[in-house]
Amino acid sequence: MRAYGGGVVTDPRGTVLVSSMASDSHTWNLVYLELLVDELGFDVVNLGACVPDELLESECLSRRPTMLVLSSVNGHGYQDGLRVIQRLRAFPELRALPVVIGGKLGVGGPLTADEIAQLLLAGFDAVFDDQQNTASFRRFAATLTAGAAQLPVRVEGA
Repeated sequence: MRAYGGGVVTDPRGTVLVSSMASDSHTWNLVYLELLVDELGFDVVNLGACVPDELLESECLSRRPTMLVLSSVNGHGYQDGLRVIQRLRAFPELRALPVVIGGKLGVGGPLTADEIAQLLLAGFDAVFDDQQNTASFRRFAATLTAGAAQLPVRVEGA
């Protein structure tokens, strides 16, 4: 049970993983996202900074989260994101997992429409650049249900 916007949420909406990617050592953004996602009624697991691709994969496979939120501050989010989403989507168990990316995604400023389209085509469900406020993310998160229960369980050795 948690307080939320003057009301009380008694049924958490599932677990959300919040993480950076391997090249990004920033943490303040992850703390902010953890608080935001918690405020929206989700349980949060913050994987922290400089998270290797293999750890992201294993955490998604073992925890079966409702959503994965990837954040970048160093400007390499576009490059790292393309690599990470392709690896995650290679697992049949993770193809339906909502995965979003946001923050400073390009070293040369905001991404172009083509770059955003490439991230979406690669498998991201939403892209939030650092020019947006949290309203877009909040609207996206509001569409989620406890999707983790719908994801297949990975059976080791199968």
